[in-house]
Amino acid sequence: MASTETRQMVAAAAAASADKKAEDTRILELDPSDAGFTDFFLITSGTNTRQVVAISDEIEIRLKREFGTYPNSVEGRRQGEWVLMDYVDFVVHIFVAEKRAYYDIERLRKSATSVDIGDLKAALNEKVKESRKKSAVKKAAGAAKTTAKKSTSKSDSAAPAKKKSAAKKTVAAKKTVKKTAKKSTK
Repeated sequence: MASTETRQMVAAAAAASADKKAEDTRILELDPSDAGFTDFFLITSGTNTRQVVAISDEIEIRLKREFGTYPNSVEGRRQGEWVLMDYVDFVVHIFVAEKRAYYDIERLRKSATSVDIGDLKAALNEKVKESRKKSAVKKAAGAAKTTAKKSTSKSDSAAPAKKKSAAKKTVAAKKTVKKTAKKSTK
């Protein structure tokens, strides 16, 4: 199963391609038994070679800025008809429309599940909410422990004070007994 960070990077790459007016963007979640080399394919198209290169540049810049990651390799940027960007956990394919129709990668990966970008973002939001709830519960538990420690340390510090006051009373009582004993012996 792909990590949350991988899903976030795929969503960011899809958003970057949408910002550069890419067409027919699809995300395929690959079956782990079928393709053990990556988790996702992001497949999109540009209308010409310059747009394809611009889309690949935008994806690279966005992922570098937001996640501090670079593609492991980039192929085809010079020709601009099919740019392949390998981010290990996902692979981005950016085609000119004619080449996309010719190679038809979607057909080659029949066992892959098509993921809607909206569903991907919704799943990410759910995971973020769950992690925030877990961290809030941990913080509340930690705060309860610290208040319990503080209250026990206050009661512990109060106990010696009580012992001291009781000791003072007994010392005072002994002094009065000694004084009365001295007076009666005289």
